[in-house]
Amino acid sequence: MKLRHRWDLTPAEAIALQERIRRRVETRDRLGTVRHVAGVDVGFERDGTVTRAAVAVLAVPGLQLVDFAIARLPTRFPYVPGLLSFREIPAALRALSGLRVTPQLLLCDGQGIAHPRRVGLASHLGLAADLPSIGVAKTLLIGEHRAVPNRKGAWSPLLDDGEVIGAALRTRKDVKPLFISVGHRVALETAIRWVMACVTRFRLPETTRWAHRLASGDEAEVGRARVWLEPGNL
Repeated sequence: MKLRHRWDLTPAEAIALQERIRRRVETRDRLGTVRHVAGVDVGFERDGTVTRAAVAVLAVPGLQLVDFAIARLPTRFPYVPGLLSFREIPAALRALSGLRVTPQLLLCDGQGIAHPRRVGLASHLGLAADLPSIGVAKTLLIGEHRAVPNRKGAWSPLLDDGEVIGAALRTRKDVKPLFISVGHRVALETAIRWVMACVTRFRLPETTRWAHRLASGDEAEVGRARVWLEPGNL
């Protein structure tokens, strides 16, 4: 069941909501056959007054782009660390609603349970969309980890007060690790496997790369994506 709530909250109300909904986050596998995986990224335009969300849907295992949607909405929530989901998710949900191909798994540019209240953007979006989700963050928000071996696919548990909240994952040799965490309905080791399944020759998975290019406002990239989706190219 999709999580529904008001988005016009104060920061204090948003924190209280996070404390309530964290109990609904599922950290075990509950996903069926995955044929399409989506990358979700959010950017901002006009000095932050407009939120621009992009969702790129890729077929697996080939990682071909098969659909995408972009949504722009007025930015309603202030920038508050730990509450970014309230600022970004309304536009992400609008973009998801515009897809023709429904993904079975979301890879989000942000944190899942690797969050002070264990409900970062990936977890919140997974609850709101009722879809399995994974947090794929480029930077560390919370927790500590041991050094990650310098080989592709190596990872080290991310710990906060002794609790495993994610993993520092090296997607390629000689690159900085990404920080992977459970979003919703996906176990950590499954999340790591899916991220690696979406990695080609770059540090970031193809889901993130496509979504970021679309969310960054590059109209030329949007045009190229549309050409790529012409029937003759599928």
